[in-house]
Amino acid sequence: MERHIAEVLEQIARQQDIIEITPQGSASKAAALAHMAEQYGYTYGMAYRTGFKNSLVQVRMYRDPGPDARVREAAAIAAHPRAGNGGTVPGLKRGSLKPLPEAAGAVAVLKDLVTFDVMALYVADRSQKLLVYLACAVLSVLMFVDNRSPVEAVASGGAVALLCTVAFKVGTVRRRMITQRLTAAGFLAVRDEQGDRRFLRPGQQLPGHSNRSAA
Repeated sequence: MERHIAEVLEQIARQQDIIEITPQGSASKAAALAHMAEQYGYTYGMAYRTGFKNSLVQVRMYRDPGPDARVREAAAIAAHPRAGNGGTVPGLKRGSLKPLPEAAGAVAVLKDLVTFDVMALYVADRSQKLLVYLACAVLSVLMFVDNRSPVEAVASGGAVALLCTVAFKVGTVRRRMITQRLTAAGFLAVRDEQGDRRFLRPGQQLPGHSNRSAA
């Protein structure tokens, strides 16, 4: 954990406009590191799956140009002079990625933001679903051509289609629940330049994009 914290702090020390949180195995850990970065004047940008079989969560943070961010940064540097060298870091328990009690709420919100983004992998529009189900049908045909019994071929393709349907449904339901929590917390839903849904705090600009529109 100290290594992951140190890697993020090294990027922050270089005053990079964009930093990449070290890939983590869970949204909770990624959110904890994102919260730490926020205390040094950065703001959440986006999260996505990466690594072998998309098993890791990567978070991208942007340097916040606002004056409040510089105040947060100065306060964090003053309060944690040995951060990254065995000392404390803002918002986290020493030597771990577990939030302090006073930071738990903020980390929970970031976890929702991270989870909403990475769940996009399991949400598909009508055309994407059509392609998935078409692929399942092709699988059944290929198995039949490969001398499998018609029952086995259809059952295999149907099983894959059922799993995809469940994944799509779960992704949609979870994202809807997260949307409700973020909206209740005061976040505003917007669309970025790619048409993807994002959530911003009131008055916040969309990090990394020049335009924003209401969702």
